[in-house]
Amino acid sequence: MTTRIHEILKNHSSELLTEWFSNLSNSGVRRDALMKEGELREQCAEFLRLLTQATQHGNLTDFNSSVYTPIRELLERLSRSRSLQGFSPAETATFIFSFKQPLFDWLRRAAVSQPQQVAEDMWHATVLLDKLGLFTTEVHQRTREEVIMRQQQEMLELSTPVVQLWDRIVALPLIGTLDSGRTQTVMETLLQRIVETGAEIAIVDITGVPTVDTLTAQHLIKTVTATRLMGAECVISGIRPQIAQTIVHLGVDLSGVVTKSSLAGAFRWALRRINQNAPGSLAPGKV
Repeated sequence: MTTRIHEILKNHSSELLTEWFSNLSNSGVRRDALMKEGELREQCAEFLRLLTQATQHGNLTDFNSSVYTPIRELLERLSRSRSLQGFSPAETATFIFSFKQPLFDWLRRAAVSQPQQVAEDMWHATVLLDKLGLFTTEVHQRTREEVIMRQQQEMLELSTPVVQLWDRIVALPLIGTLDSGRTQTVMETLLQRIVETGAEIAIVDITGVPTVDTLTAQHLIKTVTATRLMGAECVISGIRPQIAQTIVHLGVDLSGVVTKSSLAGAFRWALRRINQNAPGSLAPGKV
């Protein structure tokens, strides 16, 4: 059974589109730098067409039903696109909410002598459009979170560069706090680099790590263990006096791990370990 809302959408689509587009333009939601006028008008027209199809059988409440699948797919594309373009959640939801005014105006005109019917139609329209608007906000937020997570992952990868210092010697300088997520990235990056270079010694330099607690120390030990399983030796450098005292106070056992106070000291140790002498500029005492 068709509803008055569907009849208005079907019979007055042109007028609705004009009034809706005017509302959107006046609200500043388009932002000329991000979206062209023609693109926004096409999106409005497509939304109206799909909404008209979805409501033709009188279903105004079950937004999750299959009849609303095309409109959900459209709104998901639009919301994702707007999120990536830099629109705010409010601007994205306004695309839907600004359609209320022209639709309500036409509902009042269609039943001017039936206030009770007008109230009922407006309630159904409000519930439906609110669900559509909230859906766009959810998609927008989800897209933003995906972007943030991807950027965080990229930053983690950039913050864990493994440098080849010498034939069979690689170094991983760490800067900042170590947590479980970053430690996993550190370990994966280091192990992959060991495989690529055939390194026999890996130097993990923690000069740039501000503090070392029990959890950080455990992460370092796991990295050392994983490196050994790959057939390489691991040296931890950058052990400052304060960090050394902290490790002793925490009772963390690093007795089985080679440690050096500086990256230079670790490099000299690594050169001797692989039975190579450093060139003049890298000779002991000149590093």
